[in-house]
Amino acid sequence: MTIDHAVAAPHAHDHHDHAARFRDRFWISLVLAVPVVVASPMLADLLGYTVPGWATGIPPTLGLALYLYGGWPFLTGAVGEVRARRPGMMTLVALAITVAAVASTATTLGLGDLMLDFWWELALLVVIMLLGHWLEMRALGQASGALDALADLLPDSAERVSADGTVTAVPLAGLVVGDVVLVRSGGRVPADGTVTEGAAEVDESTVTGESRPALRGAGDRVVAGTVATDSAIRVRVSAVGEDTALAGIRRLVADAQASRSRAQALADRAAAVLFWFAAASGALTFAVWTALGDLDAAVERTVTVLVIACPHALGLAIPLVIAISTSMSARAGILVKDRLALERMRSVDAVLFDKTGTLTRGEPTVVAVSPAPGRTRDEVLALAAAAESDSEHPLARAIVAAAPTVPAARGFRSLTGRGVQAVVDGHEVAVGGPALLRELALDPLDTRSGATVLHVVRDGVVVGAIALADAVRPESREAVDGLHAAGVRVVMITGDARDVAEAVGAELGVDEVVAEVLPADKDAAVARLQARGLRVAMVGDGVNDAPALARADVGIAIGAGTDVAMESAGVVLATDDPRAVLAVRRLSRAGYRKMVQNLLWATGYNVLSVPLAAGVLAGAGFVLPPAAGAVAMSLSTVVVALNAQLLRRVDLRTVPPQSMVES
Repeated sequence: MTIDHAVAAPHAHDHHDHAARFRDRFWISLVLAVPVVVASPMLADLLGYTVPGWATGIPPTLGLALYLYGGWPFLTGAVGEVRARRPGMMTLVALAITVAAVASTATTLGLGDLMLDFWWELALLVVIMLLGHWLEMRALGQASGALDALADLLPDSAERVSADGTVTAVPLAGLVVGDVVLVRSGGRVPADGTVTEGAAEVDESTVTGESRPALRGAGDRVVAGTVATDSAIRVRVSAVGEDTALAGIRRLVADAQASRSRAQALADRAAAVLFWFAAASGALTFAVWTALGDLDAAVERTVTVLVIACPHALGLAIPLVIAISTSMSARAGILVKDRLALERMRSVDAVLFDKTGTLTRGEPTVVAVSPAPGRTRDEVLALAAAAESDSEHPLARAIVAAAPTVPAARGFRSLTGRGVQAVVDGHEVAVGGPALLRELALDPLDTRSGATVLHVVRDGVVVGAIALADAVRPESREAVDGLHAAGVRVVMITGDARDVAEAVGAELGVDEVVAEVLPADKDAAVARLQARGLRVAMVGDGVNDAPALARADVGIAIGAGTDVAMESAGVVLATDDPRAVLAVRRLSRAGYRKMVQNLLWATGYNVLSVPLAAGVLAGAGFVLPPAAGAVAMSLSTVVVALNAQLLRRVDLRTVPPQSMVES
């Protein structure tokens, strides 16, 4: 399977198809509903205008059409719920529009003395519910749409470079692991791989959410679908089809859409309870008013109760919030595998960061140069880089990368366990650690802790020292400060020596450092934090972190790559920026607030309106008019939908912490 087929999973297309069907049904129903509402005698009486005689046939005619056409998804959904013996949201909607249609038909035909013209309310109800379902389906589709759009933009073919250097166009399906492909300037990377030749600024925004291109050169990984913006590169293919990062990301989004959260389950249970509440309230209302000897009032009150008891707002309360948060997070490079993990993130009070590759870059960098008296920083770096230029050691590559110039050297040889040696401009230059100094009986210049210190020796004299360390990401301090501002404890865990770990921890300002931990023991560290009563989020970037990610209350895998499909993480960050953890927490808190607000509004409306509609205050001279109840019910749905849309105002960008402090 090629990546374009692998990524284009069916879920997104299903959501897009459902959204299109609800959209079409909504617009047609809206066109039918407008004249029904305007020509309704009940609304005319409420607002104080007169409906012309010729228009009296519009509400029943178009209202019945709306019931059958616009209400069809809810009627068929109710049949499914009843057959499964699990009446819920669809059953409630179907009950409300059916009772409204029957009562309105009876009123139109003049059966009895009923004055229950609910055609306009039925029309509004159908239109609002269709709108809500369309918005939900569209939001779900958008979560996958950003990634599907990337799949659609993948090239149809790739330029494969053969062993003799010739370039041949081949279909994506023809690529295999190990192939070398040419990606021209402005071209898209056809498959995951490693750059073998050249360097280019690569636009990874569609995958990571980061707008700024990243420099990718020899040895760096690149992901299918990203764009080489300014130069050509050659890439050795490491993954195709279902094994690519893009396919893994797409599966995560699909899993997120399929997963059900605790809040959604609560909404479903609330709908079932409210169905029986409505049915019981209707039966009790009819029985009481009949016992009082007023059959007309019994029918009118019962019909009003059944119509307005339908918790349409509850039907949108949770699904719309989840749909919007899924869409927003996917576009921001936050891939939510487990919605329950996202919900728990709001109450996390300790975040445990793996150090290497998460808070740090995972590769050594020159952090300080200490030249001997009479020497300069650039001179020391140049001598060291010349001696190290033929070495493949990570420390050697870091020194060469930091040097302003790299003079020619000859006679390179590796001094096992001590360092390297070469001849530079006729002088013997050696670079090494403490073992080299002991061998040459020389005193060190720099003994700082928390870093690897290499000394540069020229003709038997120490000319300088170079300190190297796993460079801290510049974004890490902002992430730590942002979590502190939100009242969250920050813990760093690493297998490194304690002095190295303490130096990084002090630089970042973390609350606690757990060092010299074996990968297999990281989950025990999570358990110890939990035993102290802390709710823990674990942030890691490697397979070795999997047990800890699984044990934590919230597991967050950071950095797009092969680990993106890690089953043990509930949330995957496509970017390697640790500040994204702040965005996850902000989305969790904002989403939860919206869910609670919507649930309170939706259920509170029903709890208050149904007794009033039933006539509990009739003795005090107040009975909720059917028209007023219907208007209030429709408005409650609009309020819930608009409130959910306010979630889009949450800023998920990795911004400085002072603007991310939560109220």
